Amino acid sequence: MLRLSILDLATVGPEESYAEALAGSVALAQAAEEAGYTRIWYAEHHNHASIASSATAVLIAHVASATESIRLGAGGIMLPNHSPLVIAEQFGTLETLHPGRIDLGLGRAPGTDTTTVRALRRDLGAAANFPDDVLELQAYLGNETRVPGVNAYPGMGTNVPLYILGSSLFGAKLAAALSLPYAFASHFAPNALQQAIAAYRSEFVPTQRQPEPYVIAGANVIAADSEEEAQEELTRVKRSRVSLILKPGTTYTDEQADFLLASPQGHHIQQMMTYTAVGTGEEAKDYLEGFAKETGADEIMVTHPGSTAENRIRSATLLAQAAL
Repeated sequence: MLRLSILDLATVGPEESYAEALAGSVALAQAAEEAGYTRIWYAEHHNHASIASSATAVLIAHVASATESIRLGAGGIMLPNHSPLVIAEQFGTLETLHPGRIDLGLGRAPGTDTTTVRALRRDLGAAANFPDDVLELQAYLGNETRVPGVNAYPGMGTNVPLYILGSSLFGAKLAAALSLPYAFASHFAPNALQQAIAAYRSEFVPTQRQPEPYVIAGANVIAADSEEEAQEELTRVKRSRVSLILKPGTTYTDEQADFLLASPQGHHIQQMMTYTAVGTGEEAKDYLEGFAKETGADEIMVTHPGSTAENRIRSATLLAQAAL
């Protein structure tokens, strides 16, 4: 049986308010909990009008209060945007309020554009300190701080599970060296998937806490009641992603979106969705079983990039009925 989880981008649809989008995330989490998904993660993004998960820890707290058992976490916190102490305090608080349910995935990208990086007051060279920052954060959540006299309260002793996120060999090798689970963002950056997983498994250093490597691989799922409906939804999703190659706030028609998708500039959008299951729940399950076999992943984290909250929940439910 597949071990399935969800990455919820807290997508804000064209006709949705932020309140409606966040309510949709709560409804998706409740449906996922009932259906048997392992966990739901939320990603830190900034200055993206169509993504409502910028205050990631706040969203996790809200969803945790509206659910009972499903694991929740960040996939991920972009650690160079923050001090390790602050993240330890935030996720230590979450773990204290919702014991045994909180994960902390960590990435080194900014999750935004360079102008917004400056607005975040981020040091542009902070990514170089990512390995040390991970160790500092891990220590705050453990029992021995690496900064004498400084502890995370709450946080100390909570041992919130850490995961390294990545889309290149850097994250894979770091996760292996630090003996941490590894999650590859193949739902939008598929190119180095196989090489990264191979490097992670071959270089993994076993410890008592993590004796075996553990791989999570990302994939998109657009499941609907029929193949035709799923293909129509795929078209809507691709059209919505045209905004990624345009200036923020640019409006466009469906015809213009299709023209851009067919252009060399649109190739990147098509390539981002290389690993995408489209069809009925059974067809999506079959695709993911093949994907799991191909990658050897221990867990598949799916995004349901539907055009509305209702469609995302329906996609998650159909897949779960077939696979879980």
